[in-house]
Amino acid sequence: MATTAAPASGLNRRVIAIAIGAALGGFLFGFDSSVINGAVDSIQGLYGLTDAATGFTVASALLGCAVGAWFAGSFANRWGRIRVMVIASVLFFISAVGSGLAFGVGDLIFWRVLGGLAVGAASVIAPAYIAEVAPAKFRGRLGSLQQLAIVLGIFAALLTAQLFSTTAGGASQDLWLGLEAWRWMFMAETIPAVIYGVAALRLPESPRYLVGKHRDEEARAVLVEVAEDDVEGKIVEIRASLGEDDERSFKDIRGNSFGLKPIVWTGIILAVLQQLVGINVIFYYSTTLWQSVGFSESDAFLTSTITSITNIVVTIVAIALVDRIGRRRLLLIGSVGMFVTLALMAVAFSHATLNANDEAVLSGGWAKAALIGANGFVVFFGATWGPVVWVLLGEMFPNRIRATALAIAAAAQWLANFAVTITFPSLSSFSLSFAYGIYAFMAGISFFFVLKRVRETKGIELEDMTDQSTVERAGVA
Repeated sequence: MATTAAPASGLNRRVIAIAIGAALGGFLFGFDSSVINGAVDSIQGLYGLTDAATGFTVASALLGCAVGAWFAGSFANRWGRIRVMVIASVLFFISAVGSGLAFGVGDLIFWRVLGGLAVGAASVIAPAYIAEVAPAKFRGRLGSLQQLAIVLGIFAALLTAQLFSTTAGGASQDLWLGLEAWRWMFMAETIPAVIYGVAALRLPESPRYLVGKHRDEEARAVLVEVAEDDVEGKIVEIRASLGEDDERSFKDIRGNSFGLKPIVWTGIILAVLQQLVGINVIFYYSTTLWQSVGFSESDAFLTSTITSITNIVVTIVAIALVDRIGRRRLLLIGSVGMFVTLALMAVAFSHATLNANDEAVLSGGWAKAALIGANGFVVFFGATWGPVVWVLLGEMFPNRIRATALAIAAAAQWLANFAVTITFPSLSSFSLSFAYGIYAFMAGISFFFVLKRVRETKGIELEDMTDQSTVERAGVA
């Protein structure tokens, strides 16, 4: 057969559009994770929940996320990336409607867990799919669109909650059709869910998946569409990297290192460390933090908005840098920055005093130090570990095990997220200084882990990723 070649080109509009369409799952990921924050007080009051029950209701979606991530890889290998995206969009839609119309806390938790399944699936499929369709030299910035979509989704949920609450005169007040504003906060998610589903149906299937299913003609068409220079050569490389066995399963990731291949453990630990530095404490419990440094409760929206906008801006910075200075260097810079800023917060809160309600309060210079530390932490995380970990998880694994290994790493990440979310109230009750000290310690560990175990993947073709490392090709000592 004659060689089919696409003309060499830069980052063309079609590739960008494909990556944006896939990243819409990240938008729903962020929206679904954040929308509960505007409704939590109303839910607690309506159903008379204890603090513990409220915390579980908020965190229950994270368990669904872990389950959804765990199974997303095997489903993607069996049915394709696009079908899993469509299924996730349907689950997002059903969860949004069910949560908005919930008649009790039990079914609300059910709908939130269902939405978590979709979030978990989206967290696996988007980075894997974008990595598989993006040209190697642009893969970092296109993969970072996933994190940008997540932070935009968080910001959109924040704005939606504020708009509905203000319009109704409170989240617990009726807004439209006799339903309280907090219910509409959930149901607003149906709009991006439908857009995501429609967009997914218009995306081409991953060429790596198509070659694995012996659908070479379709794979050729997709590779031409994404401006691959040597289509026939790329198909040969993909087939060689997939091996002879057409079936993909968990046996492919087995190895001698505690039952898994070393590269899989690297991905798991990388994903877990992204959460153990405590980033979601800043977003889930930001109101408590800001009040402790002197902001009134009425200023919570303003301060949370500033944090969200900061996160968006620094993610854009990461997109500009990731293909220029590399993933590994960005992670190392981020680890140092996170350690310093979290340590500053730990020291600041060691000087806190307790008010009449036994809440930690800072004043003077230590309040400013905590504020600088918190925002500095968001900057360093958002510009490095936030987007870069998702980029690496999407590209660091060999073709044969990518979806399965990414699914396991993402499931571990969601479990770590759940653990941090559940334990922070107890840790903060004991000592906020101790809590932030633990997160600073984890940031320190992350530096040495990246230094020893994470290899540069910038500019390396997916077909050249191996079970061991890419150290020789990347020129990393």
